[in-house]
Amino acid sequence: MNRIRVLIVDDSVVIRSLLRQVLACEADIEVVGVAANGKIALQMLDQVSPELVTLDIEMPEMNGLETLAALRRTHPKLPVIMFSTLTERGAVATLEAFSLGASDYVTKPSNARPGGQGMEAIRMPANGGTITAVALGASTGGPNALSKVLPNLPANFPVPVFVVQHMPPTFTRFLAERLNKECKLLVREVSDGEMVQPGRVWIAAGDFHRTVERRGLETKLRTSQGSPENSCRPSVDVLFRSVARVYGAGLLAVVMTGMGQDGLRGCECVREAGGTVLAQDEASSVVWGMPGFVANAGLAERVLPLDEIGMEVVRRVAGARVAMRRGA
Repeated sequence: MNRIRVLIVDDSVVIRSLLRQVLACEADIEVVGVAANGKIALQMLDQVSPELVTLDIEMPEMNGLETLAALRRTHPKLPVIMFSTLTERGAVATLEAFSLGASDYVTKPSNARPGGQGMEAIRMPANGGTITAVALGASTGGPNALSKVLPNLPANFPVPVFVVQHMPPTFTRFLAERLNKECKLLVREVSDGEMVQPGRVWIAAGDFHRTVERRGLETKLRTSQGSPENSCRPSVDVLFRSVARVYGAGLLAVVMTGMGQDGLRGCECVREAGGTVLAQDEASSVVWGMPGFVANAGLAERVLPLDEIGMEVVRRVAGARVAMRRGA
């Protein structure tokens, strides 16, 4: 059996030893080298020919972000997993790493020691299928929540983002204009018949349901004034059902702060189609109605505070594009 060749880059002897122990438990992984900083790691690439690199962010001489930028110039497709406490504490460093081409991240445990509890904390799961679309639903408290999440998406975000925010006509246009000034991606209110494009954010227009339809190779946005659902138009359920049909297991759905239970039935459709659901936690929600129903129904894979949602979306979209096995 061919094994995945891994290069470990970390200035901590303890972490290097711990990582070696963790990876030694995997029959299909072989550690082919270790380096104490980025400068050494770059010199080793051609010598050990790794198929995966774990890369610390904070290191002497040449830190992880500098190393990643240099590595991407010579090895644009080599999977790189960022490995640092910094990725857990600060979304800024994590998102910068993703914008430089990082494949995923793993958090470094605070109690890291060989044989300790840190062993489980750093086991790196191979990611599943590729995420091809993101859908977000919100109501009460949603505009501010969206202002916390959407600006975290980097300019090279590779998939479309669909948003339903419960608001009346005109308000949604102003919301889209405000978010467009805050975000790296183009944000606009939906117009009927628009072609779906990656790296754009579409806000459903007030008083109009929004759906997505695919015909052949074309995917278009549709608006309608069908009956309100959950007393809402636009409705999160309507959007989620639609994108679940089109994107299936490639859909990542996020339910954020809001009153009522709009989004619950839609999340059932997402899960039935093989997609993934995230929900905002109670402590950071203005009203824990919509995300609360989803979480209590067991539909959410993770329930997260608001300030972690943007980072988690970016991590999943980027990480799903790299499987830690040859031939992926």
